[in-house]
Amino acid sequence: MSDNHLVENIAYQCVAKHIHMGVGGQTAIRWLTTSHEQQEISYLELEMLSNQIANLLRSFGIGAGDCVSVFLPRTPELITSFLGILKVQAISCVLFSTFGENALLDRLLDNSARVIITKKSLLRRIQNIRDLLPKLEKILVIDLDEHIDDHVLSLPVLLNETPDTFEYPVYLPPDTPAFLQYTSGSTGKPKGVIHVHGGTSAMLDSMTEVMNIHKGELYWCTADPAWITGLVYGVIAPLTLGVDQIQYGGAFHAVQWLGILQDYSVNVWYTAPTALRMLMQEDEQVLRAYDYSQLRKIYSVGEPLNAEIYHWGKRIFTREINDTFFQSETGSIMIANRPGIPIRPGSMGKPLSYIAAYILDESGQPVPPKQQGHLCFQAGWNSMFRGYLNKAEAYGEKFRNGYYFTGDLAWQDGDGYFWYVGRADDVINTAGHLVGPFEVESALLEIDEIMDVAVIGVPDPILHEKIIAFICLPNGREWDRGLELKCRVNISNRVSTVAIPQEYHVVEKIPKNKSGKILRRVLKAWYQGKDPGDLSTMED
Repeated sequence: MSDNHLVENIAYQCVAKHIHMGVGGQTAIRWLTTSHEQQEISYLELEMLSNQIANLLRSFGIGAGDCVSVFLPRTPELITSFLGILKVQAISCVLFSTFGENALLDRLLDNSARVIITKKSLLRRIQNIRDLLPKLEKILVIDLDEHIDDHVLSLPVLLNETPDTFEYPVYLPPDTPAFLQYTSGSTGKPKGVIHVHGGTSAMLDSMTEVMNIHKGELYWCTADPAWITGLVYGVIAPLTLGVDQIQYGGAFHAVQWLGILQDYSVNVWYTAPTALRMLMQEDEQVLRAYDYSQLRKIYSVGEPLNAEIYHWGKRIFTREINDTFFQSETGSIMIANRPGIPIRPGSMGKPLSYIAAYILDESGQPVPPKQQGHLCFQAGWNSMFRGYLNKAEAYGEKFRNGYYFTGDLAWQDGDGYFWYVGRADDVINTAGHLVGPFEVESALLEIDEIMDVAVIGVPDPILHEKIIAFICLPNGREWDRGLELKCRVNISNRVSTVAIPQEYHVVEKIPKNKSGKILRRVLKAWYQGKDPGDLSTMED
C-alpha cells in the first residue's frame, strides 16, 4: 500500500507492474533493425535486463542523486539502461549519439556523470575528453568483447556475471529526480531540465487524451529517446500504458519508413514535420505505392505543422495530421489537435483538458484574441520540470506571477485555438532539434581562419529553420571548399551533425550593439532582403 505522498518509481510503472499483473510474458517492444530484422522484447526480459544494469551500477556505488549518462543510438540497451538507472534512484541523462566532443563535454561536466554507457563507434569521442571529466569513473561499452582498462569496461562481460533480480523501493517521494533533458540556450551553455518520478501521471493522461490508442492497435513513435518526445512517448508512457509498439533503430529513410507503415500495419504514428516534409519531396507515385489502410491517426511534434503539410498528408494518407505542442520543460503534451476537436490547418490546436494556457504580454497581462504575445501556462501541472541543473536563477526567470513563460510567441483566435509564431529568443529549431547559436559560434571560432562569426536561423521549407553562418576572415583569406569542409568537420566533432550550417556568408563585420551583443535581427533582415530597422544601438 502506497502512502498518499509517494509515487511509483517510473521503472516499476514501465515494467514490473505488468509482471505483477500477470502479463510479463507479453511483448513490450517490437524492435526493428535497419535491415527489418524483428526482435520481440517482453516485459519480463526488460525487467531482467534492467535489473542487471541496476545491480552493476549499485556495485559501482551509484545511488540516489548520482547521474548516469547514456550515449547510445536507438538500441534496446538504451531502454534497459534507462530503466536500470531509475531502479537505483540515480538520474538518467540520455544524450544524442550525434553529439560531438564539445557538446558532450559541456553536458557531462554539468551533470557530473559518474558512469556513461556507450558503444565502440562512439567511444573515441569520450576518450578524447576523458581527462577533462574528473567525476567520470566508468565507461561501459555495450559491444566490447573485453575490458580495455579499469575504467573502460565491456558491458556484456560484466552482465554475464551479474544477477537479474534486484530489489528496489517501488514508492518514492514525487519530487525524486528521474531524468535530465538538455536544451540549448540562445547565448550560453545548454541547460539540463530536471524531471521527477512524480511527473508520469500527466505523461499518461496526455497520451490517453491525445492519442486515444485502442486495444490491439500498433503504435510507432519515430523520435530518438534523447529527445523528450522519444523518452516520454516512445518509452515511458507507452510502456506504462501497455501499448503495443514498434521501435526502429535506423534514421529517416523514406522507403524504409513507408515500408514499416505498410508491412507492420501501424495504426497510430507519432512523427515530426521535418520527416513529413522530407516525404513530400518523394515522387507521389512512390508514396501511393504503399498501403496505409490500417493507419488510423497521424500526430506531429517538434516544430509547427504548416497547413501545406496538413493538406498534403490528407491527400496521400487520407488521414488528418494532428499537430501537438510541448517542450523539454513541460514534460508532456500541452496543446494539441485531438479527437473531438475539429482541426484548423496551421493551428497548434487547443490546450488539454487539465492545462490552462494563456497569451500574455511582457508584463504578464493577457492580450486580446489574435494579438501576438508570449505563450504561457499556469504553473503546477504534473509533469512540469522542477529546475535547470545548476542554474536556479535561469529556472526562476521562466516563472512570473504563477505562470510559466515558454519562450515561444503565439496568438489565440476567438474560438480558443492557438497559433504558433516563433521563438522569443535566438534558439534555432532545425529539424525538430533546438540548437543554440552560441555552441555553433564557439566551434567555428576554434578555427584559425575565422576571426568572428554569428549564427542565425531562417525559415526553410524542409528543416523549418536552417542554420546560416556569417563569418569574418583575415585580410587576404578567401572562402573555399577546403575551409567549408574544415568548418563542417569541426562542428560535427564539437557540437553535432544537426548543428552544421546550411550556408556560410563572408562579411566584413558582424553587427553588434555597443555592449558587444550580436544583432541577429539585423543579420536576418540582411539575409531576407528586409529593412533591418533601428540601427542606433549598433557599434560603430
